[in-house]
Amino acid sequence: MIVDLPDSTISRVQKSLVTIREEGGAVALGRVLTLIISTGLGEEEEAIEAANDASREHPMRVIVISTSSDRRADEVARLDAQIRVGGDAGASEVIVLRAYGDTASDEEGLVTGLLLPDAPVVVWWPGTAPAVVSESPLGRIAQRRITDAASQPNPRQTIVDLADTYAPGDTDFAWTRLTLWRTQLAAVLDQPPYEPVTAVDVSGAPDSPSTLLLAAWLRLQLQVPVENELTTRATGSSGIHGVRLVRASGAIELERDQVNVATLTQPGQPTHDLSLPRRSLRDCLAEELRRLDPDDLFGNVVKHGVRQLSEPVQDS
Repeated sequence: MIVDLPDSTISRVQKSLVTIREEGGAVALGRVLTLIISTGLGEEEEAIEAANDASREHPMRVIVISTSSDRRADEVARLDAQIRVGGDAGASEVIVLRAYGDTASDEEGLVTGLLLPDAPVVVWWPGTAPAVVSESPLGRIAQRRITDAASQPNPRQTIVDLADTYAPGDTDFAWTRLTLWRTQLAAVLDQPPYEPVTAVDVSGAPDSPSTLLLAAWLRLQLQVPVENELTTRATGSSGIHGVRLVRASGAIELERDQVNVATLTQPGQPTHDLSLPRRSLRDCLAEELRRLDPDDLFGNVVKHGVRQLSEPVQDS
């Protein structure tokens, strides 16, 4: 069910929620968190769809704030609201707030009266995010703050800048997209002959922030030289292309030359094709919502690992 509330107020939205619950039986009981999505006008639906899918694992209230990035000084202040419940909202209830004019300048004020009581708050910026998300109006009220460097004007520089702006609770989908890569690489190194890695080469697309984070993670964890090669491929996958780990017995190579499929080559073993798909928005969002405490490893990678890529390895 979708209820449109044009030229509305937050008070009217609250009253409508109460009426919907009383008349239709839709309740907020069982909602485990409030997810706030901050996006541009007309760019809401993809994020809402991902949130609806993720809500089947994490029942929640979703508040979508849509504003224009180029507000005019003479634009009339207005709030067009919409409430979605039932089949139109997955296992959540979705409140869409399209704000115009001066109304759009107070994001925190728009959401405060709609937050679930005593429930964690997560904020997600699917598109362009504030320069320092933890100090933004929405970021200040959230336990977790999710950005996507791939959606920023300069994705790799966004990761570099995180070294100066990171605060506990920040995370980025460029990191979440690495989970399958990190799992595969850890599994390979957990097998005989248990030799130390002496060098690493990571290759990926020039605009791939995940490639930079993967190189930084390996540099931080292994404390060996890491080459970060940027290439453009006519076919196959964008993002990360492959990883080469050098050991005394030979090199381990994990290459993704085809979309969703990677080839694992190891000395003295048969070559294997592994499923290594690019993760969807739904998968990334669902994973990030599984934890509401700070991701300390991500913090260490962006604060220390990225910087170490340009520093010589210290002799132990």
